[in-house]
Amino acid sequence: MTPADKLWHGLAAFAFYYPLFMSFLWMTGAALFWWRCERRERPDRPPHPLSARLPVSVLVPCFNEADNAEETLLHALALDHPEFEVVAIDDGSTDATGAILDRLALRHPRLRAVHLAENQGKAMALQAGALLAKHEILVCIDGDALLDPRAARWLVRHFVEGPEVAAVTGNPRIRNRSTLLGRVQVGEFSSLVGIIKRAQRFFGRIFTVSGVITAFRKSAVHGVGYWSPDALTEDIDITWKLHRAGWDVRFEPNALTWILMPETLRGLWKQRLRWAMGGAQVLLKNLDALFRPGERFLWPLLLEMCASVVWSYTLALLAAVWVGGLVLPAGVMPSVPPPFGAQASGLILGAACLAQFAFSTWLDRRHEPGLGRNLYWMIWFPVVFWVINCAATIVAYPKVLARGRGARARWVSPDRGVRPE
Repeated sequence: MTPADKLWHGLAAFAFYYPLFMSFLWMTGAALFWWRCERRERPDRPPHPLSARLPVSVLVPCFNEADNAEETLLHALALDHPEFEVVAIDDGSTDATGAILDRLALRHPRLRAVHLAENQGKAMALQAGALLAKHEILVCIDGDALLDPRAARWLVRHFVEGPEVAAVTGNPRIRNRSTLLGRVQVGEFSSLVGIIKRAQRFFGRIFTVSGVITAFRKSAVHGVGYWSPDALTEDIDITWKLHRAGWDVRFEPNALTWILMPETLRGLWKQRLRWAMGGAQVLLKNLDALFRPGERFLWPLLLEMCASVVWSYTLALLAAVWVGGLVLPAGVMPSVPPPFGAQASGLILGAACLAQFAFSTWLDRRHEPGLGRNLYWMIWFPVVFWVINCAATIVAYPKVLARGRGARARWVSPDRGVRPE
């Protein structure tokens, strides 16, 4: 075997074994997290009453959320918590969002409406809400998120138990599932998002809080300079700022919120590209932590981020060589197997994906009965989402490098999918 052949075989082996290894690592970590943190808890019963004594401010930044704002705010106002306020921030919306907030504020004493003159971006909207909030604990949600009534109690208990805790991220659940993309994302949020956060929390540090439901300690956020206005994904950026400042970030699977996700390929691509660009920003911004022994607790996250980027580019390279082998004369291109093929490696990866989803269904069955009905749709996950996520990663890094630092990240109206009846 020539050195070139060894190189291509090595790349193919990495493309196969990396996702397989990470799948079993995530399942192992999630199982250990469940054993240590979840198995004795009942989601239908509020945690210890001590957690109810800490008041909270619910921050709801909104930009052109006329279709969702009223439903979101009414759910937030229905929290099962003795002392709380809701601060809705209209970030220069051009639709009827501002009028809806004002109308609801007149009817609900716990609600305050704040209006920014023009679109400043989610990070600045959150900062404005934090500065105006009365309470130390900030529960931040999106303008389409429906909070579970017990969510605040589950989040707040971590701040009571641990003065070193700066943020606690909750457990988002998908509520629109009328299309194939919606149904696959139901499984994705369990088999990937939920399992990964459990595993990361057990093994060390969480890569990112969820932008749709996270509680923050206001003094900690103030100490790191609030959310970065140039961050395309302010949730990833604030997580790393808190990590590097020495704070603890936790995951609370019982703190539920129901969200809308894209159900068109165009909307999904825009979302995943923004996520990938935000991840690229954070990686490039924090690579220096690899050279700081005092921050070695972040090394596993950084190395995993680097490995995932290398995997995406490796997969793209193998796909390009395979296609070249089909259209060019024999012998011009190296012989590599088709990505996501039906050979043994593809079947093994598909089986691992289904096993991961089946395990996640078992973990989340108490939060969402009937979740297993989506098992069939997860067959399409590697075909649709691996391709989209890999492509987004490949496109993201050149775009971030060309974009530079300091450019304000402003809102765009996202694809909220097909609304349920």
